[in-house]
Amino acid sequence: MKFFDEARIEVIAGDGGNGAATFRREKYIPMGGPDGGDGGQGGDVYAVADRNLNTLIDFRYKRTFLAERGENGRGADCYGKGGNDIELHMPVGTIITLQETGELVADLDADGKRVMIARGGRGGLGNLHFKTSTNRAPRKKTMGQEGERKALNLELKVLADVGLLGMPNAGKSTFIRAVSSAKPKVADYPFTTLAPNLGVVRTSENRSFVIADIPGLIEGAADGAGLGHQFLRHLQRTHILLHIVDIAPFDPEADPVRDAHAIVEELRKYDEDLVSKRRWLVLNKLDLIPDENERKERIKAFLDAYGPVERHFEVSAISRDGCQGVVFAIQDILDEEKAAAQAAADVAAAAALELAATSGTEPLEADYDDADDEYEEEDDDENLNP
Repeated sequence: MKFFDEARIEVIAGDGGNGAATFRREKYIPMGGPDGGDGGQGGDVYAVADRNLNTLIDFRYKRTFLAERGENGRGADCYGKGGNDIELHMPVGTIITLQETGELVADLDADGKRVMIARGGRGGLGNLHFKTSTNRAPRKKTMGQEGERKALNLELKVLADVGLLGMPNAGKSTFIRAVSSAKPKVADYPFTTLAPNLGVVRTSENRSFVIADIPGLIEGAADGAGLGHQFLRHLQRTHILLHIVDIAPFDPEADPVRDAHAIVEELRKYDEDLVSKRRWLVLNKLDLIPDENERKERIKAFLDAYGPVERHFEVSAISRDGCQGVVFAIQDILDEEKAAAQAAADVAAAAALELAATSGTEPLEADYDDADDEYEEEDDDENLNP
C-alpha cells in the first residue's frame, strides 16, 4: 500500500431542519393554537485519532464528507430528528489546518482523541415558540441554520521519541532492524526507504521508546533533489535525532565529513528548531574497517574535521556491535526528561492547591494537566510501520 502523509479534504456539517408553522385541529377543540415543532440539529463532523491507521490514503480518493441534515419540524408539537454525526478516523499524529489561513483546527496527538471539526447547523424554531398573550395564532417560524463548511489540510507527523537521519545507504534501516522489531527494506542501493518506518525499542519490561526511520537526505534536497524535505516533518516531534554516518563509504571520492555537514545544512533550511534538537552522531559500518588501528585513526580524523558534538557512538549495525549502548543511552535521556516533566507537573499542581487554599476556591482540573502526556508508552512492542 502506498504511503500518504498529506491530504486535502472538504467537510460539510449537516444543515439544521426548518421549524414548522402549524395549528392544532381537532373536532372539539376549535381554537387549539400553534403546535409547530422545531427542526432537528444538523449532524457534526468529528476527527478521531486511530492507532490502527498509519497513512492518510483513505482521504486520497474520497475528499468530500457530508454529515446528515436535521429533519424539519412537524405539527402536533413534533420536533425533527437530529442529523447523524460522522467520524473521520485518522492516524495518530495527524494535524488538521484550514486551507485558507493555515489556522490549526486539531492536533490528533493521542489515540482515541475526538475533535469536532465542523459543527452542524441549529434547527429552526416552530411557531409554538412565538405564541404570546396578544398573538395567539402566530404564523412565524425560523429556518434551520447552515452547517459549517471547511476546506482542510491533513498532515501526518508520526509520533516518535527518536528520529534517524542521514545520507542514503548510511545504514538507517539496518540500525532500526538491529534495535527494534521493525523490518524495513534493506538493499545495497540508495533510497530503499521510501516512507517512514516506526519501531518499538524495548529496553526492559516497563521501559521502551519509539524510533522513526525516514528516507535518506542528500545535498540539495531543499531544491528538490532526491526525495526532498517531504518527510522531515516526521522528525519535528522527536526528542533525540540520531545522525547515522557511513564511516567507510565504498565510493573513494565520498567525504563523510562533508556529507554529514550537508545533512545539518538541509535541516537548517527546513526548520531551525530541528537543528537545535539534541543530535547524536552514530558512526556506522565499522565492520568494513577490520584493522583496529585504522578504525581508530579514521574515527579520530572524522571527529577532528567534523567539529564538536554532544555525543557520538561507534557501531556496526549489521552485526549489532555497539547498538545496545546507543539504545540504553537514549532510554536514560528519555527517562530524565520524563522525570523532569513529572517534577514540573507536581510543582504546578502543588502551586494550584496552595493558591486554592489561600483563595478558598477549588482548583481547576486543567491545573493538574500532566505535562508528561507525550511520553505515554506503547501498550505492545508490535512494529508500527506507516
